[in-house]
Amino acid sequence: MMLTSSSSSILIVDDNPTNLEVLSEALSDAGFQVSVALDGESAIDQAQYYQPELVLLDVMMPGIDGFETCQRLKANPTTRDIPVIFMTALADTEHKVRGLTSGAIDYITKPFQQEEVLARVRLQLNLRNLSKTLELQNVKLKQEIAEREAAQTALQTLTKDLERRVEERTAELSQALQNLQVAQSQLVHGEKLATLGQLVAGVAHEINNPVNFIHGNIVFATDYIRGVLDLLQLYQTQFPDKTPEIQQLSETLDLEFIQSDLPSLLTSMKVGTDRIREIVRSLRTFARHDEAEIKRVDLHDGIDSALMILNSRLKPQQNYPAIQIIREYGDLPSVECYPGQLNQVFMNILNNAIDAVEEAMVYRSVRILGKEADLTPPTIRICTALTEHEHIAIRIADSGLGMPEEIKRRIFEPFFTTKPAGKGTGLGLSISHQIVAEKHQGNLECYSIPGQGTEFVIRIPMSQSMVSGVANVAVSAA
Repeated sequence: MMLTSSSSSILIVDDNPTNLEVLSEALSDAGFQVSVALDGESAIDQAQYYQPELVLLDVMMPGIDGFETCQRLKANPTTRDIPVIFMTALADTEHKVRGLTSGAIDYITKPFQQEEVLARVRLQLNLRNLSKTLELQNVKLKQEIAEREAAQTALQTLTKDLERRVEERTAELSQALQNLQVAQSQLVHGEKLATLGQLVAGVAHEINNPVNFIHGNIVFATDYIRGVLDLLQLYQTQFPDKTPEIQQLSETLDLEFIQSDLPSLLTSMKVGTDRIREIVRSLRTFARHDEAEIKRVDLHDGIDSALMILNSRLKPQQNYPAIQIIREYGDLPSVECYPGQLNQVFMNILNNAIDAVEEAMVYRSVRILGKEADLTPPTIRICTALTEHEHIAIRIADSGLGMPEEIKRRIFEPFFTTKPAGKGTGLGLSISHQIVAEKHQGNLECYSIPGQGTEFVIRIPMSQSMVSGVANVAVSAA
């Protein structure tokens, strides 16, 4: 991995002194040379004179705003190659598109997260350094080609050999660039998922304490209220003659209804807190952000937590019935794995299954309107079993439309997707395959027949240490 130089210079443009101070301190502490500007005009002058390697540009400023500033920087041959990262509290798609159209390469959303700012700055500086390196290599490559072509008449055989070498190097550079793009996208995707996991775990933790407090006190409140109601009943029995004031208040409050309804009300509250605790448990199980090492876990908990998070997508919609989840869980032992990463695999595959079922419901509803009724119920079937050779198999099958062979062959390729632009990145199944095959020494397979749905099968060994031991024995024997 290419590292940014400690002398890399960064220009920060923001009319807010507090933002300038915070960013300048963070970047200076990280070893960068920092200069600042309070408006767009000053930023353009400084960028042309000092030639920073990166510009952090605020969108909303007096005078010319960030968009115009960026456009003018990109229009100037002296500054057009300097990468620009916008800083803004405007997170809507329209402003993002406008910023990227103006020439920016990334967005940082206010309020700032120091780690995110440093990560994005380092990433863009690394990419720029790599781009410069590739440009220099291309220049050198062209020079080599020109020198060999000049001696073509006298050294025909040598020239052919050099041409072959040039083609090989060009292919290697193209492959290296493609690998870099894949690695970069997977890194960004992984960072987003890690951030999501931390957010989910944090929210679950914050909710858990007050819910447990309420849940625990409902038990005592129920006992207290039951005692008060018994005492009230005893009073009514022992002192049947009520004063006019007591009689009036009793009628106003509808005391008989309260006595009958209050226990039910408390029971409903307890059911509600039980449900919240179950959701919190599922969120914490899914996040597992603190479990980067191999752990022994119950895979069913991970599957159920993913389903809990996706529950809103399973409910009936305006024109479609609920998606039925059919669990056929086998008697599985605890499995040695990376639980957070496997939960990510379950989430990706279940998300795709729901998309497939929804697409099928839309298609079949059109056929019903066209008098060709297809009453296939929307279902996702999840089966788990312990197979031979101490492996675990998880099968996730949907009642969607299936896919043709030419699509099925490519589903694990990075960036390949059949979803509309903006809905899928084409990385979910690629990353899932990598997690299962490389991290867990297992395999992820897809079986699909057009019109009959799709099934994904995950197979992993029950113990990762067992796989490592077998590999070590094989190496020793060799």
